[in-house]
Amino acid sequence: MTPKLEVLAPGLFATVQDLGRPGYTALGVGRSGAADRAALRLANRLVGNPESNAAIEATFGGLAVRFDGPALVALTGAPCPARLGGRAIGPNAPVLVAAGDELRLGVPEHGLRTYLAVRGGIDVPPVLGGRGTDTLSGLGPEPLTTGTTLPVGHRVLAWPTVDQAPCAALQDEPVLRLIPGPRLDFFTADAFGALLSGRYVVSAESNRVGLRLDGPALSRARTGELPPEPAAPGAVQVPPSGQPILFLADHPVTGGYPVVAVVAEEDLGGAAQARPGTRLRFVRSRLRA
Repeated sequence: MTPKLEVLAPGLFATVQDLGRPGYTALGVGRSGAADRAALRLANRLVGNPESNAAIEATFGGLAVRFDGPALVALTGAPCPARLGGRAIGPNAPVLVAAGDELRLGVPEHGLRTYLAVRGGIDVPPVLGGRGTDTLSGLGPEPLTTGTTLPVGHRVLAWPTVDQAPCAALQDEPVLRLIPGPRLDFFTADAFGALLSGRYVVSAESNRVGLRLDGPALSRARTGELPPEPAAPGAVQVPPSGQPILFLADHPVTGGYPVVAVVAEEDLGGAAQARPGTRLRFVRSRLRA
């Protein structure tokens, strides 16, 4: 018999997330999934799950859950104080849970999103092949609330053989690699350079859809509306205000504002860990556009 998790407190915002729903963009359904995909994958590997298993994504800590049976869990992503059964535990390591144990997360010291994986994965019913919550389309389970009960599944691999995963600390000022975007010609000649030389701050209006950035405004060279066109994670779209919006996991599948640049997919996890008030900067990627 596998255990269940009861949510005692969801914290600021917590959802079930996996690697999303690829392949449905033509139907108007984005990939969505974990905002920091590398952290989700690591959490699953640490408990001997396939990387695609569903876990809990807790935003800015505060999550508390209780297990009704023995389990193996791991925390990754934003490091935060955590107590399991009354004892402190650390991140990036598999930890055994006894029946009745409560796991409580404090506020992250750095970063924004912490992942809790349990061996077997969170086994909520899939929707279009994914078990995660897409906050923009409304697909998947509702965000977690006090009293939510989550079943644990059976999709496992071999028992993990590591005690600790070495992980680089999250950057205080993330550096994101940029590729020139498909609508760079909509902007003045210095727009891409302004992105690279400017310092931008993550706005409080940011969420899983995207980071709204405050910083040097980007000027348009061409006016007029742009017909909606496909959007991708990492796209840096610029509305009339000139303040960039960096699309994250729950971005819309189309957009009507020109995309001046695209952030390398490998850097999106770091972007997703940037809390409001975080300063970030861009560098030009060596990847081809």
